[in-house]
Amino acid sequence: MTQTHAFINWSGGKDAAFSLYKMLGNPDLSIDYLLTTVSSAYHRVSMHGVREELLKEQALEIGIPLQIAYLPERADMETYNRLMAEQLAVFARKDIRYAVFGDIFLEDLREYREKQLKLLAIKAVFPLWKKNTVELIKEFLDAGFKAIITCVNARCLDRSFAGREITMDLLKDMPGNVDPCGENGEFHSFVYDGPIFKKAVKFSKGEIIERTYPVSEDKEVNWDHHFYFCDLLPLSSPL
Repeated sequence: MTQTHAFINWSGGKDAAFSLYKMLGNPDLSIDYLLTTVSSAYHRVSMHGVREELLKEQALEIGIPLQIAYLPERADMETYNRLMAEQLAVFARKDIRYAVFGDIFLEDLREYREKQLKLLAIKAVFPLWKKNTVELIKEFLDAGFKAIITCVNARCLDRSFAGREITMDLLKDMPGNVDPCGENGEFHSFVYDGPIFKKAVKFSKGEIIERTYPVSEDKEVNWDHHFYFCDLLPLSSPL
């Protein structure tokens, strides 16, 4: 049977991991790459704050090659679009025709992704689209995944949530206006174990870091700018 080739937009977080889990059950689709954007200045995943070394360990334990697109510091949308277009063109030449995303209900983001991919005849796939987020996070945990919160938006959650394990008890501690999957950017995560891994990715928790970024002068841009990050430190694998 001939398989259709795809890549997955990879952050190392729970929605990406659960989407990959869903798609690996499709015998007609081959996930050939995990595509990640990483800061060239800090070698960390954008927004999640996870070190590049841990992403590489994730990919090793999952068994799918990691493709990294390096973003310059303070990259604007024009730069981001250009770099991603270059990477997508490489994938298109490799006959990759599908792109998998972990988005759940952000319509404008879906439209943006589909528009960019259409230029290269690549079709976007959203395995979690419009799913109930309470049910999704329960299904994620019931499947055996383990994840830790690496970044919290200070507008939505306080410092104490950074570095906490994602469990049903954690969700009970969150304010009612916070989406259980953090779909509105309330928090980001790192998945270190679960059914897609050969073995767990090992790390230790470092310090909690507070970051405040400049507010955009563009009145139409309303990005959040105050976050807490839990630094995850890779542990060398035993020989």
